[in-house]
Amino acid sequence: MAEIPDFTGFPKAAPKFLRALKRNNDKAWFAEHRSEYDRNILEPARAFVVAMGDALRKDLPGINADPRTDRSIFRIHRDVRFSKDKSPYKPNLGVIFWDGPGAKMESSGFYLHLEPPELYLGAGYYVFSKESLAAYRELLLDPKAGPALQRAVNLVTKRGYEIGGAKTKRAPRGCDPDHPRAELLKHKGLFAGLGMEIPPEFNGPELVDFCREHFKALLPLHKQLRML
Repeated sequence: MAEIPDFTGFPKAAPKFLRALKRNNDKAWFAEHRSEYDRNILEPARAFVVAMGDALRKDLPGINADPRTDRSIFRIHRDVRFSKDKSPYKPNLGVIFWDGPGAKMESSGFYLHLEPPELYLGAGYYVFSKESLAAYRELLLDPKAGPALQRAVNLVTKRGYEIGGAKTKRAPRGCDPDHPRAELLKHKGLFAGLGMEIPPEFNGPELVDFCREHFKALLPLHKQLRML
């Protein structure tokens, strides 16, 4: 990979490209406009990963920030093997910073998702693996760790972030449906985040500090989930 320059912001053409891709989601159009994707999305995303990783390590020295595609930067190609929607590309940019030795989707981390007209910032697990789900439920049932996680959820909610993650209809088998953390026990993934209009900071180096402030506000939840 060529040397990555300093992050100076995403160009204003980045959201425009993704809007155009949504309207023209086919291989011929993307091939014709591949240079625009590289210039307006991929290259600034790589620079952002490096700069954001440096900023996050001030709070979390072990954070993983890898500027390669399929590492911190999600592939733009969709997996259409089992989908009725055969559109080949994602009209969005996804960037993840994960904390721990495990794979990126098997660790708690921080996430940026650009899908015009919205930018989403979040933290946590999109979906638990079989092992992490068992550890999560065990943590919730612990008399000390369980209330600590509940307090973290309450805190980030109070700060204005929304709790997400797929849930089962009922509490897991063997768990009291009236347990004080029954709702959290239903989660098959747990994260918190906020969607917003694309802010002015998106087009400059200030995006790093902008994201860091949101990620720091979500840190209480991440610190509980990283124990899984």
